[in-house]
Amino acid sequence: MDLRDDELTDAVVASFASSGSERYKEVMSALVRHLHAFAREVDLTEDEYFTAIDFLTRTGQISTGTRQEFVLLADVLGLSMLTVGLGNRKPVEATQSTVFGPFFVEGSPEVELGDDISNGAPGQPCLVSGRVLNTKGEPIAGALVETWQADEDGFYDVQKDLDRPQNRAHLTTDAEGNYRFWAVKPVAYPIPDDGPVGELLRAAGRGPMRPAHIHFMVTAPGYARLITHVFASGDEYLDTDAVFGVKQSLIADFTEHEEDGKTFYRVDYDLVLATTEETRQ
Repeated sequence: MDLRDDELTDAVVASFASSGSERYKEVMSALVRHLHAFAREVDLTEDEYFTAIDFLTRTGQISTGTRQEFVLLADVLGLSMLTVGLGNRKPVEATQSTVFGPFFVEGSPEVELGDDISNGAPGQPCLVSGRVLNTKGEPIAGALVETWQADEDGFYDVQKDLDRPQNRAHLTTDAEGNYRFWAVKPVAYPIPDDGPVGELLRAAGRGPMRPAHIHFMVTAPGYARLITHVFASGDEYLDTDAVFGVKQSLIADFTEHEEDGKTFYRVDYDLVLATTEETRQ
């Protein structure tokens, strides 16, 4: 049966009519409509279509358990941040969320408050501390705080051939909601640009740099999960973050200190969780 372009779109949408899930039907029907509309809008050529297929194929081929190129692609296209915004409508008192990033690893080492999680990573020592609170300013005891970051050379531990994690750990808050650990002062670094996503950035005349930051994921019973960063104030890439993840409220001062002839940095940042009920309002 010969179908006109508009009839083709309608036929494909109709093919999802018997989906077992109404949500699946809604999402796939909208995807087809918008995807077909995109092709019509740009008058997509067959050569461009096959170039895109090759790009996506190579994006999958370069992805591994420690490098998720599709996450990176979503990040640089702003889709990750858009999804974060849509899925994290919380009270203004709560800490804002930002992108998850491609370098989280399950099963990080458990540490006690005040431990050093750098494990020999290059960089200036940095004491990271704060409290986990609810939106009323009350401490949350026993909250699980997971953290990970790059070293002074701009690399995460999973990007290096190491026999132990570096700058990656999890701990629980004390009775007053305190968290505290030693790591290294974060630095700006380029996202991996040796693959298809790097090709996309270069073709667009865009840079790969992310401003200095520390990752946090915080969970506690009865509270919505928080995935966020703490960014270093004064970083030159705050306004041009390759993944659009910077929010003003997430910027903090990393101050220099000297004690007993040793120089170190310190950042204090409270992480505020919204209850699951508050996120539904």
